[in-house]
Amino acid sequence: MAVDELQAIIQRCQILEEADFKGEDFNLFQVAGQKCLEDGYAAQLLEVIQNEKNKVIIKHMGWNLISPLVRCIFMYKQEDDKREHCLRILDQLAQLCNPKELFLGLLEQIEQTSGEQVCQTVMLLLQPLQTVLLKLQNKKAYSVGLSLAMIMNQLTPLPVPYTKQQIQEDKLGLCQCCNAVVDFAKPFVNEVVKNMEKSSEYNDMELKEELVKFCMKSLKYPLLTAQLEQLDGIEEHPFRRFATEIIDILWNMGELIPLMSVHHKGKSPHWEDQEFADIERKNSADSLACLSYLMFVQHFGVECFPVVFSPPYLLLCNMTHIEVLLKRTEESVLSKGLDLFESCLLRLEDNSLLHHYLEFRDFINVPQDLVKIMILCPMEHMRKKSLNILQLFIDKFDTEGKYTLFRCLLKTSNHAGVEGYVIKNIKDQIHLALTKEYDNIWFTGHHLISLLDLVLSLPEGAETDLLQNSDRIMASLNLLRYLLIKDCENDSQQTGVWATLGKTEQNFLKPLRVGLNMSKAHYEAEIKNKKENRKEAQSSNTVCSVTVSGEKMPPMTTGMQLQVLHSALFTFDLIESVLARVEELIEVRTKAVMDENS
Repeated sequence: MAVDELQAIIQRCQILEEADFKGEDFNLFQVAGQKCLEDGYAAQLLEVIQNEKNKVIIKHMGWNLISPLVRCIFMYKQEDDKREHCLRILDQLAQLCNPKELFLGLLEQIEQTSGEQVCQTVMLLLQPLQTVLLKLQNKKAYSVGLSLAMIMNQLTPLPVPYTKQQIQEDKLGLCQCCNAVVDFAKPFVNEVVKNMEKSSEYNDMELKEELVKFCMKSLKYPLLTAQLEQLDGIEEHPFRRFATEIIDILWNMGELIPLMSVHHKGKSPHWEDQEFADIERKNSADSLACLSYLMFVQHFGVECFPVVFSPPYLLLCNMTHIEVLLKRTEESVLSKGLDLFESCLLRLEDNSLLHHYLEFRDFINVPQDLVKIMILCPMEHMRKKSLNILQLFIDKFDTEGKYTLFRCLLKTSNHAGVEGYVIKNIKDQIHLALTKEYDNIWFTGHHLISLLDLVLSLPEGAETDLLQNSDRIMASLNLLRYLLIKDCENDSQQTGVWATLGKTEQNFLKPLRVGLNMSKAHYEAEIKNKKENRKEAQSSNTVCSVTVSGEKMPPMTTGMQLQVLHSALFTFDLIESVLARVEELIEVRTKAVMDENS
């Protein structure tokens, strides 16, 4: 019987001194204890452990029971008395065992767990682990740091619940586990705070640094990818509570404001391997970006942040974080970047952001990231939001800033739709410049002429793909038509468009007319050819395959092909109608000038 075997080993060890315990005794104790647990004799094992006579034996050998004990706890149902006995054994081991040995045993058990049992195992062992750590005298900071790092490493592979249903179900127990880990860390945080209060020159920084590392890891996972908006039907959002606790820890230890500083470099370990150094730097950037989101969008701890900073300075501080978030592709992270950017911009008055800010690299990179989202993001609501934020960003700059930003976007976007949008913005700024009383040198005169050189041109001359560039071409033609009419009305030549008409005709209008005629002729010939062969194509069920961006689209029938070709012709007709109006304006003005001179 397992209990008799255990009693025999206990009786033999009771007469031995601690120093006389042998490896064989440890093995026999572990095997007998494990057999007691597996055979359902947890109550008898608990009596053995609680026996004062066995105190020394349990102190040195008890930690060996952790692994079988955890297995048995998960094996029994919640209401089973045997499970309750196992839990009491675990509590007794935490009180009686050698702290160093039990610490290693508990960590080993956490490290070995995987899959669906990770959160259950961590939550089960947090209390005994905390008890053991509080007993440690030497290397406490290192042991606390090791424990938190091990726990977070085990949790990180788990998917973060995102939808309301997923958060409510908490299938793997991650929501509950994260908050349990914060509670586990609180006594150590309190120890740091208490020591800081005792002495303004608190020198024992090791424990504090380990806790800051834990907070930084928590910001990256799970908070960076977590849904943090208030959700109807969830009274206490687990991740919002977790975020609040992390912010409180940083604030109480005096680390929140230093981390939020734009100049904060962080104390990262020295890595000989550059790859490790890059990973460390990226992890830190992700964590700090999440911290900014929590503070400026969700307003966690915002009351702690100094109110003396101006909105432009706050935008400057956050641009690095915004760039980090916008470079990610996950919706949960990308949306945080857009929300943070929008929040910072809404603090600013229109036309108040000085053009000097565009000298900072982030102020050029971030709008380019927005453009990529507008073009490439598969989620329509994200594309629309990016466009709205780009417009908001444009609106905040002074006139020189808008002018510089427009030039940059025209040169870097490489997308006709975006270029067309920028050209429409340029037209709006020219209209304001012409209708307001004060002078605006950036959207009139020689500055405007320089900008128009970028706008009124075709990328590849007459051979430019007019369909692909139709948005840009239509916006450019509409702008040119507007300028020709306005300068005729005012007769003041404010825009300089008539003075540079020869260059505009050479670089834009003539190549466009040639390209338009070539394109229309080509597509009309294609339509004629398709119609002639339509009966043959229908009788043989001929289809055509089309490839777009490397992906094969569904086969197209002849009828579908004709529809596409007619759509292209319609686009060419639109372009030609505006082009004809522009040519008419030029002809009328030219004739009038000639009549005046004759």
